[in-house]
Amino acid sequence: MRPVEEAIELASARPEINILPEEYTRLLGYPRGWVLEGRARELADATRAWYAQNGRPWIYARQAEGFAFTGDSICLDGALFTSKQLQQTLAQAEAHSAILVAVGAGPEAEEEARRRWRDEKPDEYFFLEMFASAVVEHLTTMTGAQLCEWAEQRGMAVLPHYSPGYPDWDIAEQTRLLRLVTQTRNECFPSHVEVLESGMLRPKKTLLAVFGLTRHTERLRRLTSLVPCERCSLRPCQYRRAPYRRAPRSSTEQVQTHLPMLDRDAVYSVNRKALKRWADQRLSLTVRDDGSLDAVFLYDGTTCTNMGWPLIFHYCVKLGPREEGYPIREQHCTPAAEDTGHTRMCQYLEDPARLMAAIDREKPLMGERLDAVLSWRREPSGAGCFCEAASRDHKWGLVLETIHYALVQRELEQDG
Repeated sequence: MRPVEEAIELASARPEINILPEEYTRLLGYPRGWVLEGRARELADATRAWYAQNGRPWIYARQAEGFAFTGDSICLDGALFTSKQLQQTLAQAEAHSAILVAVGAGPEAEEEARRRWRDEKPDEYFFLEMFASAVVEHLTTMTGAQLCEWAEQRGMAVLPHYSPGYPDWDIAEQTRLLRLVTQTRNECFPSHVEVLESGMLRPKKTLLAVFGLTRHTERLRRLTSLVPCERCSLRPCQYRRAPYRRAPRSSTEQVQTHLPMLDRDAVYSVNRKALKRWADQRLSLTVRDDGSLDAVFLYDGTTCTNMGWPLIFHYCVKLGPREEGYPIREQHCTPAAEDTGHTRMCQYLEDPARLMAAIDREKPLMGERLDAVLSWRREPSGAGCFCEAASRDHKWGLVLETIHYALVQRELEQDG
């Protein structure tokens, strides 16, 4: 355990924001080197101006006072966390401590995005959503840079950050990490944050993370996977140990030919084990000659009343090609031909035409890139039936997240 007076604690309610154009463009789904023009440029400039005037970003970081490996878990200030990937990273670097970090774009952006969606302004909504995501990435990068500077002066090094919801770290542990990071010492926590039942944070443009800390800086030179610089876009930086992996490459370097068009660090509303099982067992993907994709998801559940009659529905989604960011072009949800359970739903018994018309009419995120499902805020609903709009939204969210997960895995396999 490190003495409190030697530990670092950072807090800011108005950190400086300077989003690089290439980072914002990347999150919007454009290929590397793309320059925004016309309507897209107008939307991007207007979004930047709105956020500069109304956004309230914030950061908080503090070094854990207690750190230990306990079996398969990591103990931070008495709280246990289980993540094979994080534990392996910390162990390889012989980490002796960890820094708890929270950053957020503020609730204002989320409220404004929600208003734009209600006002049927999907373009304005999407550009603000992606800018808020860029703010979170920027805050994480800047906080990491401050931690690097502090550590370097003390003969230490900071490791890449890891967060609940990343591979091998259950998002359910978000609640425990938030409780821990808000136990401040000398600073006040800059913003209100809460964890939903799904493990998602509110405001949603918020990130909790753990940065490892090691005195064995020579291990970073031998184990390049532990160098955080490859994930850090800060330029220039006197503490850089390796090139930023997203930076443009010179003609003498190997050119990356398969650029990711989906967020590979996605935080889903359910754990990845469930998504993998659904992708394997319930989802079929067909690639067309023009690069578009047809996705069919088989949903099976039961009615909430009438003794739980089984339900079988087909979700059909047509996506545009990868180079366009997998835009959602068509959406349909219909009962399977052999299904009779839908006729037992209470709303069907009251007004079958109205219920089936609502199911057929609702096409959430139509026209948006598939990544938009990651920022789609939905009310949690565990109902198996289709009677309420919240239940139908919940199911559409799970379907689109499963498709997103499956396509990310496909891209990772193709990148080898």
